Amino acid sequence: MTCKIAIIGASGYTGAELLRLTATHPDIEIAALAANSKAGQTIAQVFPFLRHLDLPPLVPWEDVDFSRIDLCFCALPHKTSQEVISKLPTHLKIVDLSADFRLRDPADYEKWYGTPHAAVQMQKEAVYGLTEFYRDDIRDARLVAGTGCNAATGQYMLRPLIEDRVIGLGDIILDLKCAVSGAGRSLKENLLHAELSEGVNAYAVGGTHRHLGEFDQEFSALAGEEVRVQFTPHLIPANRGILATGYVSGDAQAVHGALSRAYADEPFLEVLPFGETPSTHHVRGSNLCHIGVTGDRIPGRAIVVAALDNLTKGSSGQALQNANLMLGLEETTGLLLAPCFP
Repeated sequence: MTCKIAIIGASGYTGAELLRLTATHPDIEIAALAANSKAGQTIAQVFPFLRHLDLPPLVPWEDVDFSRIDLCFCALPHKTSQEVISKLPTHLKIVDLSADFRLRDPADYEKWYGTPHAAVQMQKEAVYGLTEFYRDDIRDARLVAGTGCNAATGQYMLRPLIEDRVIGLGDIILDLKCAVSGAGRSLKENLLHAELSEGVNAYAVGGTHRHLGEFDQEFSALAGEEVRVQFTPHLIPANRGILATGYVSGDAQAVHGALSRAYADEPFLEVLPFGETPSTHHVRGSNLCHIGVTGDRIPGRAIVVAALDNLTKGSSGQALQNANLMLGLEETTGLLLAPCFP
């Protein structure tokens, strides 16, 4: 049976990535596309690279006939997303790509996003969308909250290590490089070509990045005690990709073994041979995450490096992986495409 989907926020980068992935999905029909700022336009006008696809025109989300939709992807900014989702019909399954339902505690949401949550009951209902760790809950969920792309990368490299207690919990350092598409498609001065190209800069330094809320929530729950990582993101002049480097205390071989065991049967998470480290080039445009481990010259220290595509595995690919589970489909359907290289 073909499942009908709608995408709200189809004119952004994650919306475009959802279209790229779902357009050839054998069990999904794209029945409606909404983008209030681009309403009345075609996808060919908004994204010429998708002009070969026969897709519905963009309309205001209020004009979508949701009675014939099985699942809705919501690719809107935080705060806007909760306002829209709270008004959607209750029969809909929803995968939200924003930050609005990632944090379970309303106080944490207000702390990190600077405004009270406007749909607290739905926030309590939402399932955190890190697929490999919440599969059973996601299958039965009505609302799944996609993770932040930085948060997903850090968790893939650190969750098995925290769970198996093969690293110290008090001195985890995470250094992350993120491509510019992670900042979205809206016009921002610091993202102009002349401002961004030929340079790299740290941002949200000193523990102010909002994805730290996800790290605090997930790592502390996993460990059964408070875990606070030191995290500094950097903006790099690239279109796609995240490369995260983690510095941890622990035996490097034990670290590699814990990751290898945890992901041995995972279709999208690949642990490289010991001593090899990944590149964003090798996961570009795919739903893959590559993880490498090497020893440090300081005894008792290990270095873990993870690479994924922030728009695919970090966002829209993860969203489709979750949607497959929610719709009773094979989890990997539509997502086994090879990376684009070079």
